[in-house]
Amino acid sequence: MASGGLQALGLALALAGWVALVAATALPQWEVSSFAGDNIITALVTWRGLWMSCVSASTGQLQCKSYDSVLALPAHLQATRALLVVSGVLGPLALAAAVGGMKCTRCGGDDPRKKAKVAAAGGALFLLAG
Repeated sequence: MASGGLQALGLALALAGWVALVAATALPQWEVSSFAGDNIITALVTWRGLWMSCVSASTGQLQCKSYDSVLALPAHLQATRALLVVSGVLGPLALAAAVGGMKCTRCGGDDPRKKAKVAAAGGALFLLAG
């Protein structure tokens, strides 16, 4: 079993990864395209995300619209949404299992074998979430 410092570092990195997952899932910058007309006044930037599409004009106006139907989205967008939601749900479960299996916690008693199994289950959940 790894030392307590390595376990804490691993937990911090896993938490940072889960926060990045939530940010990537929520932000609309998955597909960005721009259009500039004859002059710079008519420049438009279009952002498409998993949950909405946004249009930003060069005047500073931003207009976002949620998708009307999940079934009307392309198949790759539907699959990405589903996988990221499943990963977002498995992340906190893996964090809870990893915290329970760490040497520095008292969850589940002091049996090292039991803690090792809980920590391994947390690692497996992290791999599954990834």
